[in-house]
Amino acid sequence: MVDLRRAAAIVGVHEHVTRYAPDKSELQIQGESIIKALEDAGLSKSDVDGLFTASMSVRNSGLNLADYLNMYPKHVDNTTVGGGSFEFHLAHALNAIHAGRINVAVITYATLARSGGVSVGTGGVGRFGHPRLDPSPDSFEELYGLTTVGLYAMIAQRHMHLYGTTLEQLAEIAVAVRHHASMNPEALFRDEITVADVMRSRVISSPLRLNDCCVITDGGGAVVVASPEVARNCRHTPVWVLGTGEAVAHQGAGKRDLIYIAAKQSHEPAFAGSGVTHDDIDMAMIYDSFTVTVLETLEDLGFCEKGEGGQFVSNGALKIGGKLPINTDGGGLSSNHPGMRGIFLLMEATRQLRHQFEGTPRQVPDCKIALCHGTGGALGSRHSGGTVILGRD
Repeated sequence: MVDLRRAAAIVGVHEHVTRYAPDKSELQIQGESIIKALEDAGLSKSDVDGLFTASMSVRNSGLNLADYLNMYPKHVDNTTVGGGSFEFHLAHALNAIHAGRINVAVITYATLARSGGVSVGTGGVGRFGHPRLDPSPDSFEELYGLTTVGLYAMIAQRHMHLYGTTLEQLAEIAVAVRHHASMNPEALFRDEITVADVMRSRVISSPLRLNDCCVITDGGGAVVVASPEVARNCRHTPVWVLGTGEAVAHQGAGKRDLIYIAAKQSHEPAFAGSGVTHDDIDMAMIYDSFTVTVLETLEDLGFCEKGEGGQFVSNGALKIGGKLPINTDGGGLSSNHPGMRGIFLLMEATRQLRHQFEGTPRQVPDCKIALCHGTGGALGSRHSGGTVILGRD
């Protein structure tokens, strides 16, 4: 295995703090974010030779973005595998930088799901009475009006049946993430909640309740990745990429065990390449489209055995000060979830590793190593898993 540890670093980040922006376009949010992220790094647009983006809109591609910003990158990557796309992008940027093809890459994303009235994942084409006719896997499922939340509810039901996982244990995840959102002035929901509050919230798709489900917002951002030579001269201390892993999971011609997800495959090369162990991880950014997403991801990343996720997340374990703080920005459950959220995992991990919140309750104490795992698609069907391990300089 080629040693890619510290072959590239995150040197700039910018989160577009809007949660509702009907007055902006997706390209405008991306453009503003890229300029701000480059300013954060102490670089300029002319330094960028790699452009990485994913989109929920066909119009919003790397080609159109390059035109919009008057950029001429040598490397363009439109890999789109749902919410985990940006962990894939970081892995691809790392390899391109290591190969000497580029020196500075920008990863960016934006969407206007909330202001556009797009209830992401809440209904299939079948509900409109005209299922897709193209020969794709979706066409066999959308006929029945499957929803994203329904697919995740199926996973939760299965986990509860096999392992005795409880609704209260799932609620612990929502409570921990909301606690962190209470310290983030940009989070959509900041009022702390209890397990009882989660249990009282209305059922969306049994057993998942309203507080088990992510919010729907507008938003976007950008992450700047650079070679070691460039990183050493940037404005902030570099946040090094230590290891990466990519995977996809699907129905497996009907032979797949739905209780295992792509994280089981993607975490292995990430840990092997980084040279760190689970005990070395100081905090994690885990894609939280639903509470069960976090539970299953923690298991398949290897933080606990399969079936032990319920015990692992209980008793405040996921809060700052607990055994594994997660989603310290408030996550998709409370802060923002603009369709695909994986880029925000990289931003918050970078801020924590920079010790940007030093002296406040939001800072994970002595944070040196962080893990990010992005999930795209739906756990009950086809999905992606991108695992990234980052280290403080």
